[in-house]
Amino acid sequence: MRVHEYQARALLEAAGIPVPPSEVLESAEHARGAFRRLAVETAVIKAQVHAGGRGKAGYVKLIKSANEAFREATRMFAEPMVSRQTGPEGVRVHKLLMAPAVDIAREFYVGIVVDRARRTPVLMVSAQGGVEIEEVAARDPGAIKKAWFHPHLGLQRFQAAVLTAGLGLVGGRAKIATDIMLKLARLFVERDCSLAEINPLVETPTGEIIAIDAKFTFDDNALFRHADVAALFDASEENPAELRAKEFDLSYIALSGNIGCLVNGAGLAMATMDIIKLHGGEPANFLDVGGSVTCEGAIEAFRIILSDPRVKAVLVNIFGGIAKCDVIADALIRAAKEVGFTVPVVVRLEGTNVDIARQMLEKATIPGLKTADNLTDAARQVCAAV
Repeated sequence: MRVHEYQARALLEAAGIPVPPSEVLESAEHARGAFRRLAVETAVIKAQVHAGGRGKAGYVKLIKSANEAFREATRMFAEPMVSRQTGPEGVRVHKLLMAPAVDIAREFYVGIVVDRARRTPVLMVSAQGGVEIEEVAARDPGAIKKAWFHPHLGLQRFQAAVLTAGLGLVGGRAKIATDIMLKLARLFVERDCSLAEINPLVETPTGEIIAIDAKFTFDDNALFRHADVAALFDASEENPAELRAKEFDLSYIALSGNIGCLVNGAGLAMATMDIIKLHGGEPANFLDVGGSVTCEGAIEAFRIILSDPRVKAVLVNIFGGIAKCDVIADALIRAAKEVGFTVPVVVRLEGTNVDIARQMLEKATIPGLKTADNLTDAARQVCAAV
């Protein structure tokens, strides 16, 4: 689960990490008053969306008057933000963050993720802050310094001090940066984060060390332990179909193609998407109904897939183990009656009760539904259908 920048700032502040004051705007009308309350010559106004590239898209702006704040807020609320992470359709802006502009002497990157190879969190820092860490890693891997730490023991002060020295900070500034790293590492572990990032952490000309932008992602499987974090979830930033799928314990991710995929098992779903692409098609989604799918859940899966206007055909690929083939066949028959198949549907079934399932589908004679002997045959048929 991701949170907005203004929520990330609040988490940092609660952890004792210095952040500038700010206000959250939910309408352009609030922009003038917010600028006056900040009582600064220059402020920054930033769109609060779950997508990067805000600055290049024109959704991070410096403002010097209350009227300018109103004009920029009006534009940002009215026009979808389009960046390389949003696609051409862009995303709507529902909230803005306004904060004092900070005079920056140097920018740093500080972030923590889980290193899956070592099975432990890793703190990464770079003196090249203010840009995406992936760009730094590609351009100059040596510019990123790392420290791995045990989740139970936590980041040790000497580890943070070594990283701080690598950033070129000394004296009181080094102590502040070291404390920030220790607090961020504690926050990462205590809140079950999968990502905790301050970018940039800045040094001002007067020697202050301040976090002026932050990003947090939390482990969904641990949210039951953090009701306050779960309450930060913003449904307006999520795909409605993905939210609908969660209600039925379905794993659904929308993609940009035109072939819908209904599969059981994440590995099989990945293989299905691969073979569709191998035969010249483009998957419209990743949809894993899981091993314990019910008939009702499978019907809802069809509703979700067919609600996407880009879908021109559907490939059903079930390898029956725990999920029995006859349950899927029953769902197909009921979905054809309740939802209606407006596009071709190609079905490949193997495994538990497959003979029963094939008999059920043959007897039902569903218009637009074709069966396949194997996965390659299924992929060829569905690609030909679109």
